[in-house]
Amino acid sequence: MKAIRRFTVRTVVPQQIGALSRLATNLRWSWHLPTRRLFESLDPALWDEARHDPLAMLAAISREQLLALAADPDVVARVADAERSLEQYLNEPRWYQSLGSEAPQTIAYFSPEFGITEVLPQYSGGLGILAGDHLKSASDLGVPLIGVGLLYQAGYFKQSLSKDAWQQETYPLLDPDSLPLTLLREEDGTAAEISLPLPDGRVLRAHIWRADVGRVPLLLLDSNVADNDDAARGVTDRLYGGGGDHRLMQELLLGMGGVKALRVHARLTGTPAPEVFHTNEGHAGFLGIERIRELMDPAVTAAPLSWSEALAAGRASTVFTTHTPVPAGIDRFPRAMIEHFFAGELAPGVPVAEILALGAENYDGGNPDVFNMAVMGLRLAQRANGVAKLHGVVSREMFSGLWQGFDHDDVPITSVTNGVHVPTWVDPALAELAREKFGTDVLDGPDWSKVYDVSDADVWALRRRLRTALVDDARRRLRASWKKRGAADAQLAWTDSALDPDVLTIGFARRVPTYKRLTLMLRDPARLKALLLHPEHPIQLVIAGKSHPADDAGKKMIQDLVQFTDDPEVRHRIVFLPNYDIAMARTLFPGCDVWLNNPLRPLEACGTSGMKAAINGSLNLSVMDGWWDELYDGENGWAIPTANQGTSDEERDDIESAALYELLENQVAPRFYGDVAAEFAGAAGPSQANDGGLPSHWISMIKHTISHLGPAVSAERMVKEYVQRLYQPAAEAGRLARAGDFAGTRELASWIGKVRSEWDGVRIEHVESHGLADEPQIGQTLQVRATVHLAGLNAEDVRVCVRYGRVGDTDELSDTRTMELDSATGLGDGRYQFAADLVIDRSGSFGYGVQVLPTHCALANPAELGLIATS
Repeated sequence: MKAIRRFTVRTVVPQQIGALSRLATNLRWSWHLPTRRLFESLDPALWDEARHDPLAMLAAISREQLLALAADPDVVARVADAERSLEQYLNEPRWYQSLGSEAPQTIAYFSPEFGITEVLPQYSGGLGILAGDHLKSASDLGVPLIGVGLLYQAGYFKQSLSKDAWQQETYPLLDPDSLPLTLLREEDGTAAEISLPLPDGRVLRAHIWRADVGRVPLLLLDSNVADNDDAARGVTDRLYGGGGDHRLMQELLLGMGGVKALRVHARLTGTPAPEVFHTNEGHAGFLGIERIRELMDPAVTAAPLSWSEALAAGRASTVFTTHTPVPAGIDRFPRAMIEHFFAGELAPGVPVAEILALGAENYDGGNPDVFNMAVMGLRLAQRANGVAKLHGVVSREMFSGLWQGFDHDDVPITSVTNGVHVPTWVDPALAELAREKFGTDVLDGPDWSKVYDVSDADVWALRRRLRTALVDDARRRLRASWKKRGAADAQLAWTDSALDPDVLTIGFARRVPTYKRLTLMLRDPARLKALLLHPEHPIQLVIAGKSHPADDAGKKMIQDLVQFTDDPEVRHRIVFLPNYDIAMARTLFPGCDVWLNNPLRPLEACGTSGMKAAINGSLNLSVMDGWWDELYDGENGWAIPTANQGTSDEERDDIESAALYELLENQVAPRFYGDVAAEFAGAAGPSQANDGGLPSHWISMIKHTISHLGPAVSAERMVKEYVQRLYQPAAEAGRLARAGDFAGTRELASWIGKVRSEWDGVRIEHVESHGLADEPQIGQTLQVRATVHLAGLNAEDVRVCVRYGRVGDTDELSDTRTMELDSATGLGDGRYQFAADLVIDRSGSFGYGVQVLPTHCALANPAELGLIATS
């Protein structure tokens, strides 16, 4: 007989060790090694059985065992110490508190997925892991962040392989009561609830679950509410599931419902209302519509704002981060679908036409029939960024249609390079080595340069220890995978010797869309086989990754790869491990000697997996894309050369796979085995290792990687950049917008309206220059004068600049600088002359042009309004 209802009963822990419940529900344990070790010490076998989940362990432990633990003075003392450590961590001033009272009191961070721990499977890939690391680092730094997301009833799918190696997905349902979550409740004990009115009189309701990520609360909205109809209950069924109305309702709930959830949380907990709203990718963009609705609603705002005023106020305190370098990665909905949802009571009083305009692709090459979520995100945020320097360049080009007439370099999208949460991703063995050698914790503000004080022998021994741990874990997972594919135990003895802890180990693990080129390594199967089986310099590959359930091309890549790994001749040297998740990653990243990444450049926005490998002493072997493009220095790994632009797909893959094989055969493998002669001669030669038989050059690269990349790829560095470059300016702009009952905002909106209405009449009538000799030389002064017709605008409404630099064959300026023509003389009839003296500061081909931009103290960037006039 099957149960008609399922629920989880949480264990009542004796008072003497009652803090275990609190320690288990605050997710700090997921990166705090002493807390994890405390739980493990209570019952190591049960800890493994519970898959290192403290809450599951407490649920499984017997009442008798709990009473015995509560009677053990040593256990009681260690639990008390752990509770004091958590209490101190939650309340002591940290880096953010040193910034003073002007720093924002609360920052809301919206994301469709969060990868905190495998215990809370609410992530699919890099976006979620990045969001989780953002929250953890914010907690460590004391940043008053609140995360906002959705609670998916089945999370992301679990992956297995069929007998013929085709990816199969399963969606086991999650019980929120068994997760480290707390249901937000009203004072009378009923579940707190938010609701969104839908078309046709329907209502989408959601409960609010809270996860504590150290100091950071994470609010997760759950539509599995009894009062919802069946379709509404299923809105939060699974991550990135469904399409059409279902996907749109997920994003409406995340954005608009998320703002409502923040209001409920503030009311119930006394938490200050957020001063800054960070939209992590376009999925959460509708948060801006809800904030505008609030500002226009007389029931919410004493003196309600108009649409243009509310838009200006909301934009001032909003930050938007784009994570995709390809238009195909952006959510786009039929324009008619958006109109259908907003025609009712979803955002009463907000003009539907204005909402549609926010997501309109009204630029060259755009589709007038779609609503673009990233475009809306950019138009609703005064500050925007990509996630690596190269991705910033790609984003400015990709979204340049929103700023027509501007050079790509002037598009107002900056970049903050992603980072990884070091305490989560540094292997405990490396942390132990730091404590042993230096008496300090590598997880607490580490001095990465101290790695140079560690002997080569200790470094090499640690690397072998980490590699061995990976081999052991991979063998276990490999055997389990083969059994799911139908193999019998008698057929699997070979898995006990698959991989070798003394062979150069290369890792490749990530999502499997086609642009990441999982199968580039298979371009020449015979050559790959030769590398795997090389008699002196063998390599081995550990590979993992999930393809989106609807991506058959990605699934075919997995199938092709797995069928290659099934070959008895090589299956001990190359393995594919299904169901890639955080638990697997914690062994995989540290255990690999080299981390491989070969996407199509420039389609990798950042690619943080290589960062996680680097902080553990793994070297990167990657196409110059994402973060590697800015941080590769020749001694922290290898750069895979890329084909010239315009090369056909087939030829490009041939060229780049050949370059990959060449690097592995002639540089990477020989250097790992200490064979310097082979490395430079391209053939086998006598060993050139150091006196201890260790590969000294390889070890020096490990030390260089840890010391230089450690601080550069840290998520603490990333979060500090967000605070200083984006959150603090956004908070200041938001305060100015709200000051004096939004007086500044009303003035700004009026000014923007005036500028937009008059801009068609703005033109540069004449530009002249004087002062140069017949043969110009560096240091001479060029007197530039520009006569500009400003229509109904005044001189103080604009910024007139001369832009100068080198001139190419097409007269395009490059390597430019800008100087303002700050002397303005009125000539009557809306005409002004602007002037300044320009000092020639360079030799060679020199040129200049003049541009006019609107200017106002409340604008974050001269290009913000997308208005420009040029000579």
